[in-house]
Amino acid sequence: MSSKADTPASGSAGALDEVMLAMDVVDTLRHNENVALKELGQEGRDEDLKERLRRIYESQGLEVSDRILDEGIKALKESRFTYEPAEAGSRLLAGIWVRRGLYGKIAGAVLVALVTWIGVSAWRGASEQRAREAARIELAETLPRRLEQAASRALADARTADARDRAEALHADGVAALTQGDADAARGAAAALEQLRARLAETYRLRIVSRPGEDTGVFRIPDVNSNARNYYLIVEAVTPDGKVLSLPVRSEEDGKVKTVTRWGVRVPQRTFDAVRRDKGDDGIVQNDTLAEKPRGGLEPVYRMNVSPDGENPGTITEW
Repeated sequence: MSSKADTPASGSAGALDEVMLAMDVVDTLRHNENVALKELGQEGRDEDLKERLRRIYESQGLEVSDRILDEGIKALKESRFTYEPAEAGSRLLAGIWVRRGLYGKIAGAVLVALVTWIGVSAWRGASEQRAREAARIELAETLPRRLEQAASRALADARTADARDRAEALHADGVAALTQGDADAARGAAAALEQLRARLAETYRLRIVSRPGEDTGVFRIPDVNSNARNYYLIVEAVTPDGKVLSLPVRSEEDGKVKTVTRWGVRVPQRTFDAVRRDKGDDGIVQNDTLAEKPRGGLEPVYRMNVSPDGENPGTITEW
């Protein structure tokens, strides 16, 4: 049994020895490469080369069979036992495979960035499309309807010629803006009509102030004529339920508009003197209504003489 067990091992060792010898033959041929290639390049010289190899091994005390020598020569011709670097493409693929983890992360990041960019672009495109559609609908439907409703209501509430003229002018401005595709101007016209209607709906009276410690009237000396005097009665706008309004008033002295609760209305000296005499009787102005602002009108209707030519008098906001 012992001999049977040793036989395969011995056969394997012998085969390995032969392979090693063949490799050694090839190595020997490479060390003498110039001679080997010259000999191998000529037909019929294999036997001479084999003899040279045999003598080389015999000088080293080794006995190499013809079969091993033939195998070595054949292996050299076939480039066996020779390392040849892989082609560039193969090396590239191998490098990619080795670094697949890193490249995978990079590819994932690029993919995420690409998907995000596509998503943002799509969202922006959709937003712009919605904005364009909303603008189209506003110009074609919303603003025309708002403008017509505001004009209709303002004209219905207007009870004076100047109020109607103002409503019609604002309506015409809005229509022209819509025709030109100017949404901002059309919105402005509609808003002005809505403000006009609110103004037309207001009712109040200009009450002459006569409270203790407060001015009822003042006079000013113009810069252009030191011999003249401008007389003003101090008033406030009071609603039927007693609420004092804040209104925009333009000062004739500097042209600035301020929202105030009290201001001065310029009146002739005789009107000023009449109010002064009224207050002088008992410290109270009995006839304290300078004007009334009716519903449907733009401006107050004055009950006292304030302007010989019938126009609205000048006003001041500081004294």
